[in-house]
Amino acid sequence: MKNFKVLIFLILWAVFLCACSKHQEKTYKESRESLHTIVSITVVSDSSDKAKSAIDKAYNELDRLAKLLNFYAEDSEVSAINRHAGDRPVKVSAETFEIIEKALYASRNTEGAFDITVGPVVKLWDFKNKVMPNTEQIREKTKIIGYRHIVIDRPASTVFLEKKGMQIDLGGIIKGYAADKAVAVLKANGIKSGIVAAAGDIKTFGKRQDGSLWSVGIKNPRQKSGADEIIAVVNLSNQAISTSGDYERYFEKNGVRYHHILDPQTGQPAYGCRSVTIVAKDAAVTDAFSTGIFVLGPKKGIDVLNRLGIDAVIIDKDGKVYITDGLKNSIELMIKDSPFA
Repeated sequence: MKNFKVLIFLILWAVFLCACSKHQEKTYKESRESLHTIVSITVVSDSSDKAKSAIDKAYNELDRLAKLLNFYAEDSEVSAINRHAGDRPVKVSAETFEIIEKALYASRNTEGAFDITVGPVVKLWDFKNKVMPNTEQIREKTKIIGYRHIVIDRPASTVFLEKKGMQIDLGGIIKGYAADKAVAVLKANGIKSGIVAAAGDIKTFGKRQDGSLWSVGIKNPRQKSGADEIIAVVNLSNQAISTSGDYERYFEKNGVRYHHILDPQTGQPAYGCRSVTIVAKDAAVTDAFSTGIFVLGPKKGIDVLNRLGIDAVIIDKDGKVYITDGLKNSIELMIKDSPFA
């Protein structure tokens, strides 16, 4: 009988401790500038000190990667690779090699619609000042575009651009890749649940404080009101989500919308989609494929995604919506007149 009472006491005490521990957990959020954008980090923790320390270390990792992979900084490894294009291979860090390897995977699986060598053409466009290059300028630069001319050597950890003048620009994958690395830092520092949002590239892990999934909104690419209009919400845990849209950076001339998502083959904006939202395990994948599928177009894009087992919501140029089967049960419609209805 005495042992039975002790057992009951231990069970009740364990329940009490669990309840206290759960009660002590709070959600902590910080937003800082990194990767040339605003990055928000949210974590669930039972200690404000532990949360702050982990968040600080995650931002340090983001800043480190931003410096290492910066297309515009002369002292970055990316700039070193570009300077020696057509000259010699450049030995790089594990992170630089890894992100380029991931970029090449996306290129091969989107028929080159995602291509990090599009940098020379990107530099010709100025969407802020509404400056567009002429046909001859684009023609000259597209001659040196082509992911197949990136040679990587894993044992030597080198990257070589075969053509003089070639440049790689990791802007289409760096935020997602960095979000993955930031989450790894958070986990290594005792955080079991949180979300890293680098602009439109988001990585979730664990669940929210109340046990529910993390909710991420999808914008209406043709919203009517001035505020952000969410047409749907996707509920996620241990997944990433990225959206590429023609509404992010663009200008209009003579009724034509010129936006920043360029087709590497033509050097011109791609016009098959309004927006592409990708959901997968890794943010590097969602970041790169949201761009690649946007350029590839909805019909070819859906075929690629089904083959790879990647989920997506694609809104084409006419507003028609394509949703992969894996997302249909996790999407919540937010407005009655959304293109999903």
